[in-house]
Amino acid sequence: MDKAQILVADDDPRILKLMSDTLSQAGYEPIVAADGREALRLVEANNPALVILDIKMPEMDGFEVCRCIRATSNMPIIMLTMVNMDEDVLRGLKSGADDYVTKPFNIDVLLARIQAVLRRTKFPDEVPCPPLRCGQLVIDFDQHKVSVTGKEIKLTATEYKILSLLARYAGRVFTQDQLLEKIWGWEYRGESHILQVTISRLREKIESNPRDPKYILTRVGIGYTFPKSTE
Repeated sequence: MDKAQILVADDDPRILKLMSDTLSQAGYEPIVAADGREALRLVEANNPALVILDIKMPEMDGFEVCRCIRATSNMPIIMLTMVNMDEDVLRGLKSGADDYVTKPFNIDVLLARIQAVLRRTKFPDEVPCPPLRCGQLVIDFDQHKVSVTGKEIKLTATEYKILSLLARYAGRVFTQDQLLEKIWGWEYRGESHILQVTISRLREKIESNPRDPKYILTRVGIGYTFPKSTE
């Protein structure tokens, strides 16, 4: 079986060496870039299974690289942020990142995050289900495709899994921890900011008015739900 390629972009050669060695030992094929432009070039040339981006890089910072990747691809992205820099975490997630790891990082934590993100990109075999039509929204569960007013919407694997789960159980309210555990994994319970930012991104893509959503509804103090029907 081919090894999964993981691109690491960081301007610190010591970090690149450490992460390259760690990924190799863990069974991945590392690709390294020392700046943002090189990272984009390697993404286009190799189409890696996952990208790890440091925020502060020459040429292009991690936020800009993340946005550029998201313009054409839904490949999973992990951002490297500094400890106690919550603004960077939120900005990275809003730029389209799937997850983050803080520096200085623990190798085991990094590998666990990588495994969790790669796991979310895989779709287990599901019982065949007819497409769901709710207002202008159509979810084709078999093809993992979503469209609004006939136009296909590009969702990340995480965004699709949230929408699919809520839609399959329309009318049921899921708490934030339930969604975090089902989509991200039990180790993410309590990390509500990841869920909230991802829900916000999802609404921006499928709702005509994200501030007054029709599909991903908030139940204040509880969690989120998908309506049984909508006009």
